[in-house]
Amino acid sequence: NGTSVEEFLLLGFPGTWQSRLSLVVVFALSYSLAVTGNAAIIALVWMNSHLQTPMYFFLCNLSFLEIWYTTGVVPKAIGVMLGTSPTISFSACILQLFFLLSLGSTECFLLSAMAYDRYLAICCPLRYSSLMSSVLSARLALSSWLGGFLAISLLALLTSRLMFCGPHLINHFLCDIDSCLALSCSDTWPVELATFLVSILVVVASCVLTLVSYLYIISSILRIQSAHGRKKAFSTCSAHLSVVTIWFGSTMFLYVKPSAHSSLDLNKLINTFNTVVTPVLNPFIYTLRNPKVKQALWRALQK
Repeated sequence: NGTSVEEFLLLGFPGTWQSRLSLVVVFALSYSLAVTGNAAIIALVWMNSHLQTPMYFFLCNLSFLEIWYTTGVVPKAIGVMLGTSPTISFSACILQLFFLLSLGSTECFLLSAMAYDRYLAICCPLRYSSLMSSVLSARLALSSWLGGFLAISLLALLTSRLMFCGPHLINHFLCDIDSCLALSCSDTWPVELATFLVSILVVVASCVLTLVSYLYIISSILRIQSAHGRKKAFSTCSAHLSVVTIWFGSTMFLYVKPSAHSSLDLNKLINTFNTVVTPVLNPFIYTLRNPKVKQALWRALQK
């Protein structure tokens, strides 16, 4: 691959040992909550037949994705902050970059599929069962996973062919595209262009499709005569809208830009939010704002 650097040293977060130890506790607690919360959603849908609908099928896919997304980051980040495993090999760095970007792209596609599902449920309620069949929902989910991983394949390949002559210090707790480009001693323009084009294709296109779906959804909700009907219709998509706003807002800031040479410290903060905080928030958003999930959770706790 033309590189003279065999491994990189992840710097993690600066500060005293006490401050890093505090971050380790926060990361470990967040990771435990994220895995437990998302696994609980999958278990609830699996055990309750009335939740086995396309909407909750997509939610299970999202929860499964979040478990792996945070698992790809947090255990290694804790090792970096504790000083037990601050280095990462070149191949492992490229693999982590490919894994995280692919899962992030898959999440963009899944959120768009969920928005389309809500559009059919609210705008075409009488034909929803025939339009959003189990076969179509499975195809949309599979397309999201395949599309997410295929979209990042070329980008990961181009990054793996960059030359790294030193230094080998990455100002981050994970391998991201900006940190790799900042260290490369070869021409990074092709990778930056590919990153920008993939970002437009994946993030912006998914966001536009989601926004169009919600424009139709909001328009349909406003035409409902009764206040109770409007509240009920909005409650079915409010949780998803919250997740969409959080995810696309932070992801666009990270990747939709013409140049990768931006503030790495700010990128580190946004990446912390995406990989640590968001996987924790999603289960709480969907359980606290979804009456059916709350009822299923309450019944499970009573048992």
